[in-house]
Amino acid sequence: MQKVETYLRLCLNIMIYRGNQGLLFIELQLKYYNLLNKMNVSKILSRVCWGVTAGVCSSIYTVLAADPQTYRVEIRPTGNADIDATLSDVSNLVTLKKTKAVGSFALSGRIKSDYERLQSAMDSFGYYDAKIKIEIGNAEAVSENKEQKKKKKKDEAFSNVKRVTNLTNTIDGNNPDLPNFIGHIPDNQDAVVVIHIDKGNQYHLGKIELVEKKTQQQVEPNNKSTNLKPQEISKTITLTDDQQKAFALKSGQPAASSDVVAAKGRLLTSLREDGHALAKINDPVAYLRPDTKTLDIVYEVQPGPIVDLGDIEFKGLEKVHEDFIRKRLLLSDGQLYQPSKIESARQDLSSLGVFSSIDATAGTKLDANGRLPLLLTFKEAKRRSVSFEAGYSTDLGGRLGVRWSHKNLFGNAEKLNLVALATGLGGTAQKGIGYDIYADFTKPDFKRRDQELNARIEAVKQNLYSYDQTAFLIKAGLNRKINKHWRVSGYLGAIQEHIIQRQYKNDYSLLNVPLGARYDNTDLASPMMSPTHGMKASVLATPTVSFGDGTIFFAILEGSASTYFDLAKTGLTKPGDSVFAFRGTVGSIQGASRMNLPPDQRMYAGGTSTVRGFRFQGVGPQFHGTKYAVGGKAMDAGTVEFRQKLTESFGTQAFMDAGQVSKTSMPFEGDVRVGVGAGVKYYTPLGPIRFDIAVPVNRPPRGDKFEVYISLGETF
Repeated sequence: MQKVETYLRLCLNIMIYRGNQGLLFIELQLKYYNLLNKMNVSKILSRVCWGVTAGVCSSIYTVLAADPQTYRVEIRPTGNADIDATLSDVSNLVTLKKTKAVGSFALSGRIKSDYERLQSAMDSFGYYDAKIKIEIGNAEAVSENKEQKKKKKKDEAFSNVKRVTNLTNTIDGNNPDLPNFIGHIPDNQDAVVVIHIDKGNQYHLGKIELVEKKTQQQVEPNNKSTNLKPQEISKTITLTDDQQKAFALKSGQPAASSDVVAAKGRLLTSLREDGHALAKINDPVAYLRPDTKTLDIVYEVQPGPIVDLGDIEFKGLEKVHEDFIRKRLLLSDGQLYQPSKIESARQDLSSLGVFSSIDATAGTKLDANGRLPLLLTFKEAKRRSVSFEAGYSTDLGGRLGVRWSHKNLFGNAEKLNLVALATGLGGTAQKGIGYDIYADFTKPDFKRRDQELNARIEAVKQNLYSYDQTAFLIKAGLNRKINKHWRVSGYLGAIQEHIIQRQYKNDYSLLNVPLGARYDNTDLASPMMSPTHGMKASVLATPTVSFGDGTIFFAILEGSASTYFDLAKTGLTKPGDSVFAFRGTVGSIQGASRMNLPPDQRMYAGGTSTVRGFRFQGVGPQFHGTKYAVGGKAMDAGTVEFRQKLTESFGTQAFMDAGQVSKTSMPFEGDVRVGVGAGVKYYTPLGPIRFDIAVPVNRPPRGDKFEVYISLGETF
């Protein structure tokens, strides 16, 4: 009989939950089974319950749910904006509101599920006594017109709810008759859900314990028995200063669950960084103390021993030589196990560009020597690639070409690039089509780590208004990384060129020794990306000897710097959204008169790298009555640019450039030219694609009225 009552109660509860129609239906089914089947009552009720719930009741549910119910929801403010935002994020009523409208039972399910979700959210802020009250009423349906949908004004959305929150005919969200109440809301009305939160008192952290549990064998006095069960003992863990700083959890602070959980992760990271490779921390156990409104926390910590790295095994190397990678690797067996050092070594190998992925997996057990083995799994990238290059500006015209690359020429990450470009496709600074063809070879870790050997052979033809140039260039040298931010370089180069300027034809043979240093702390993964902080700076000195119309010696001195300021530091914007960028460039040539210098070695300004709004080489002295640039012996330029991110994909920028070219070796002399402009950009994984338009503020005679620039990557 007890079993029968259980079945009956189950069926009645299910039917009552679904409304009066369901209850009437089960009564008819019971009568039908008693007439047609001679079976005991428990079997009858069993079949009724399962048949109704699995079959017929689903039909009733479908009928009732066929008429979806629109609704509005308001979470009354708690007085804490962070809590209000979290409640809105976790509420099913809020997050699912924009989905397809559902029937009364599904809506009731959303309401009931929100009790637990909202309570958990309040717990996470330390309000463990919070009370959640949900009221449901109904009011005339509110439909947004097209203008409201277009503007999406939040204040209008809230006002629509507030008009009907003072309801008289309401039902509590925990009422079993909630689906029936919602099912009887007229078709022309919305269900209105109002959520009230009584925060109560905020709990604070009380006692915080870090314990290590160990099993110890009990021994009787005088060693009379050894059959006693092992005893579990708890030992308090003492943290080092660095570990305590990482843990950063103190008694008295608000008992926010996110802080408690985050402290566990930080402590585990700190322990492993100190060599505790096998350290484990169980989920913290919390003890609620309602009388003191505090939360005591116990962390069970198993620090394990401090260990060193054992054997380092490689897996997945095919075309890349293992001995090269082992020499390059910033890890060695026997050194202290530290995840940060392992990650730095992994990123360093990734920077070679020959791997599509590198995974570092530490062993789960110590080896025979008490050390922890490490496995590095490599997946090599494709060695060869073909890409196309294109660019356009109104002054230099279009450039179009193809690049063939090999990333691992001889098995030690040597790179070879073969590039052929057509240049001068239109353009106000060009008189005809030219070309730029070169081969560039780079060998990493040449003679020592972080030192590259670079060699380049290039053939160039330019038909500029300033001069026509046909040249063959060759250079080779070293590029060394000093530390994370500094690099130095030294090259030996030779140029053989034929230049025509104003009908004067000259052949030049030049030898030069470019010596440079670069500083960069912008922390960009690629120079094509948009910097948001830090600074870039470079200096270059190029002693040169020219064998042409006489032998002359001169030295070209150049320096540039750029810095970036993120308005997020003022609290006005989100990080990376609004950035001011500043650039300064200065150069001087020492040791020869201006007109004795080969025209391509003189100083010019105008274009993307100096003063936008003026054509390439359009700033500085010009031959009288023409737009042919003479060139100078000194140059300086500066830029202020504001970059604003609009969406994840689009941004905009506005800028002002100024610069001048001097006839002497002293910079900051000559006519200052100013250009202003603006543009838009589209963000891609490789870097932003920019479209800019710039105009001259003080246009010289025969100067261009505007310039258009299309490029991949930031200008600086």
